[in-house]
Amino acid sequence: MLEDAAFASLGRELAPEATNQQLVRAHTERYVDQITTMSPENGWVSLDPDTHMSPGSLAAAKCAAGANVAAVDAVMGGAARAAFCAVRPCGHHAERERAMGFCLFSNIAVGALYALDDLGAARVAIIDFDVHHGNGTQDIFWNDSRVLFASSHQMPLFPGTGAAGERGEHDQIVNTPLRPMTATGEMRAAFENQILPAVKAHRPDLIMISAGFDAHQNDPLANLLWTADDFRWATERLTDAAAELCEGRVVSTLEGGYDLDGLAESLTAHLEVLASHAA
Repeated sequence: MLEDAAFASLGRELAPEATNQQLVRAHTERYVDQITTMSPENGWVSLDPDTHMSPGSLAAAKCAAGANVAAVDAVMGGAARAAFCAVRPCGHHAERERAMGFCLFSNIAVGALYALDDLGAARVAIIDFDVHHGNGTQDIFWNDSRVLFASSHQMPLFPGTGAAGERGEHDQIVNTPLRPMTATGEMRAAFENQILPAVKAHRPDLIMISAGFDAHQNDPLANLLWTADDFRWATERLTDAAAELCEGRVVSTLEGGYDLDGLAESLTAHLEVLASHAA
């Protein structure tokens, strides 16, 4: 999909590895050391029934987090108006001290904390439209008033968190659980009535998107009925908010998406909007 002529003009950068100093802002030093020590030289190890490491996993996870740092650097520094991190493994299930749900490090949290602690951002808004709740992002920012975390996700579904009553210590977490088989109308209502007003009230200096595409109607791991047009619409609303609130600054990072055709179709719509916004 990224090789299509429509995206030929996009600038592309190899992701650097996040440093341990950057990782321990989102995770404890003990946890980062544990993941490093468990990285196998051969074969693979299991961190939980879903989350495994092979010899290349640690480097890939450090690059996934480092991509968010580099993207934030580019957007906050004015080199780009928007950036997308095409990464694996995903990150939004990784809690401060626990790997889970295919995730080793919280990629988006590492990027957000870099913006806040190193680049002078006062507030960051993270919007997560992956079909699974971003429990890791919520865990890391539960006590941090600088970060709005807003999530739309199917419930009930893994990981079992994300009830509307989970609001954070500073009322800065907005969860909008959606019932199985939810389609366009309820999804857009959740954005219009809850997520977007919260973003505008937070007045962020940077908008970050946990862009999972497993809410697509063909995805095998969930039961929502979103289409590529829904992801296009959500991205348009978020880039409009960025233009209004924070000089257009948007960083998006890939989370889930397990039907490859649905993923490519949805990501095409997402990137078309980001590219138009950045032009």
